[in-house]
Amino acid sequence: MGLLQSLIELDKELLLFLNSFHNGYWDNFFWMFTSKEVWLPLYLVIAYVIFKNHGARGLVTMLAVAVLIVLCDQISSNVFKSGFERLRPSHDEELKYLVHLINGKRGGLYGFVSSHATNSFGLAMFTSLLFRNKAYTLFIFLWATVNAYSRIYMGVHFSGDIIGGFLLGIILGRIVYGLYLRVIPRFVVISHHNKRLLKSGLAESFGTDARLIFFTIIIMTGTLLTAAKVMLKITG
Repeated sequence: MGLLQSLIELDKELLLFLNSFHNGYWDNFFWMFTSKEVWLPLYLVIAYVIFKNHGARGLVTMLAVAVLIVLCDQISSNVFKSGFERLRPSHDEELKYLVHLINGKRGGLYGFVSSHATNSFGLAMFTSLLFRNKAYTLFIFLWATVNAYSRIYMGVHFSGDIIGGFLLGIILGRIVYGLYLRVIPRFVVISHHNKRLLKSGLAESFGTDARLIFFTIIIMTGTLLTAAKVMLKITG
């Protein structure tokens, strides 16, 4: 057995191990947590913080975020998934009846790399570099990690899909931020535009408003935990 095949087999064993820890409460929680629509308040608060501090010039920052998400989504789906054609565990003949699925959701045919992981870690990387707030960085990367793990819990991605999405998201987030630093001085007035002072100046221009974002993550997560309990009582 070659190294690649050994890694694939290890990935399958790890998935079955991690996916085995499930119950009705966490099924409800992760079903909601993994939904993109549920996190609309978080995205709106990020946009609010940006526009509050940069006004109309915040359009440049939001455009950078939009470009990042499009790149993350399209590259993960149309380049990696289509290029590698690695079946999701929920479609793998060897595993599809062994993995625990939620509400019968199997996802698309191919899973490498995870678009959820790519998008989440891309956004986390870009905004952590933008705000440069330690508490925000901790919370946004925790959010991205839970979001990515939810795909394993739901049985629609291997750990390797998540790791690949993590790396791709981090790389794309860093590249888009680097390009953003070249463009933003034309629109946001900062006293000095050398690379180091530009970074710190951008972060300082947001003040402590980044706290609103990680407070939103805390409130939303608490709401989902409560909602999962309520749903369990209703369905139980």
